[in-house]
Amino acid sequence: MVLSGRNINGKENNSQTAGLEYEKEKLLKLSEVSLILDTYDDIFSDFDPRTYEERGLSDDFLSEAKKRVRKKSSGTIELKFLIPANKRNMSDETIIKKRLTEHFNKEFEHLNKQRRKIIKEGAIFITFGIVVMFIATHLILFGAEKDLLTSFIIIVMEPAGWFLFWEGASMAIFESKKVTPELEFCEKMSNCEISFLAY
Repeated sequence: MVLSGRNINGKENNSQTAGLEYEKEKLLKLSEVSLILDTYDDIFSDFDPRTYEERGLSDDFLSEAKKRVRKKSSGTIELKFLIPANKRNMSDETIIKKRLTEHFNKEFEHLNKQRRKIIKEGAIFITFGIVVMFIATHLILFGAEKDLLTSFIIIVMEPAGWFLFWEGASMAIFESKKVTPELEFCEKMSNCEISFLAY
């Protein structure tokens, strides 16, 4: 009888486990971006003892979020955290939502400022390059006697002008693009709808 009872309990447990797994899979399919948590601490760094209002985000969470979010098309992302029902705390969830939004807003502003700075510096380089090339051209066409010093200045200014021009173009076009993936990620995350679901 005892063995029979254990078998029944085992079947019930297996059935409950299968039911939980099915519900979990169902929630994952319904979500735009779903991440399973054991506790709220999974979102935050293990080395930061501060409260949720100030605590730094976990590298693992950020890495996983980037992989999931970058696959999604443009538009509002629904970020859904799946957490055990007995671990949920509505007060903590409100704080965490605010913390995540603030973090990604701050990162977006920082990266946007960094990108604008790179483009601005590139534009300055391009401008200086054009000015230097213009001066070199003027010396070649309208210069008086081309003595040794004038010839030396022209020889130096021509490649310097081209260098400044192309270096500036590289900064404005290519260097600024290196920030784009991170910028787009932070923009999506700062505008995403965050919710917590029990499983």
